[in-house]
Amino acid sequence: MESRVLGGATVSGLTLPPKPAARITGNCSFPSLNFTRGVSNGGNLIWGRQLRPSILLEASPVSVASPVTKRESIRPCFASASSPAEGSDSSGGTKVGFLDKYPFLITGFFFFMWYFLNVIFNILNKKIYNYFPYPYFVSVIHLFVGVVYCLVSWGVGLPKRAPIDANILKLLIPVAVCHALGHVTSNISFAAVAVSFTHTIKALEPFFNAAASQFILGQQIPVTLWLSLAPVVLGVSMASLTELSFNWLGFISAMISNISFTYRSIYSKKAMTDMDSTNLYAYISIIALIVCLPPAIIMEGPQLIKHGFSDAIAKVGLTKFLSDLFWVGMFYHLYNQLATNTLERVAPLTHAVGNVLKRVFVIGFSIIVFGNRISLQTGIGTSIAIAGVAMYSFIKAKIEEEKRQAKTA
Repeated sequence: MESRVLGGATVSGLTLPPKPAARITGNCSFPSLNFTRGVSNGGNLIWGRQLRPSILLEASPVSVASPVTKRESIRPCFASASSPAEGSDSSGGTKVGFLDKYPFLITGFFFFMWYFLNVIFNILNKKIYNYFPYPYFVSVIHLFVGVVYCLVSWGVGLPKRAPIDANILKLLIPVAVCHALGHVTSNISFAAVAVSFTHTIKALEPFFNAAASQFILGQQIPVTLWLSLAPVVLGVSMASLTELSFNWLGFISAMISNISFTYRSIYSKKAMTDMDSTNLYAYISIIALIVCLPPAIIMEGPQLIKHGFSDAIAKVGLTKFLSDLFWVGMFYHLYNQLATNTLERVAPLTHAVGNVLKRVFVIGFSIIVFGNRISLQTGIGTSIAIAGVAMYSFIKAKIEEEKRQAKTA
């Protein structure tokens, strides 16, 4: 029975409303269909879906009512998923953008901005501690400015606030507690010792990450990757020796920070399955601020009221004091947001190695800004660290390529 392509169809006396047309691209075909019951009004119904009139059918009872006698069979729609390298399919599909073809450029941009903002934060943060040595309060200011930034962003819809429920909150609380502990202990170390010494101790973070990835997450870390991390840590340590000053408070605080941030990275990776990284870090900042407030009030509240604020204002003035606190909070939030976005794109261990390389930049710029003498040993250490990162990247890429080849074999 020949049928016509109309807006609706009647099957055995039942009038079926028209459905939205399903777009089929590429070279498509379905198996021939034989209706056991009469189809009137020429409705081109195939499994309850209405097709576009432009599609010609062959070897099927359903055809287009036109003088054309030749019919084409419809094949399964696989052609629409064309290769990204082709840019678009033959039916005029969406072209693949330049950044979609080269996603490593976006990842590289995240790393660059992460490094840049972190350098500015560390320099300004250390300058504040030179005239206002209250790390608990400054840590709260860092988080407070970030929380205000997040609330304003949500208010204007950039980004749109993600809903949160009890299950997500359970995932975020341990992340936020680790973030708060790591943040406060890092600032205690920065206030107690030189920037280079703190980053020397924190350069051990990739080893903590590797150990956690293998013994907690159950991910097997090859021995070659373990060995490639050694020159990275050694090089960063050598690069900071010219500004090295030992202090037990700074040393222990930096080690606690390493452990805290390691667990934060692991828990953040798990929590990203339920929420995007921007909203994730916003909620983490809010919870971490609540966690940091009580110890700040207990440890430094009386001193700040008695002479802390007045001494800082007397040294630099009220305007500079408030502007320094505001901008250091902004830089802190933005660089951590970018670090979280970067973690979303790479593995935790890769993120940790990038974190070590970031410390090379921080140490180098801190030497320049604070007028420290640059020795030959600093240059050698920096070179070793960069070489270690290159070695790690090469080994990691080779291992991943071997895994891909094994799956396709």
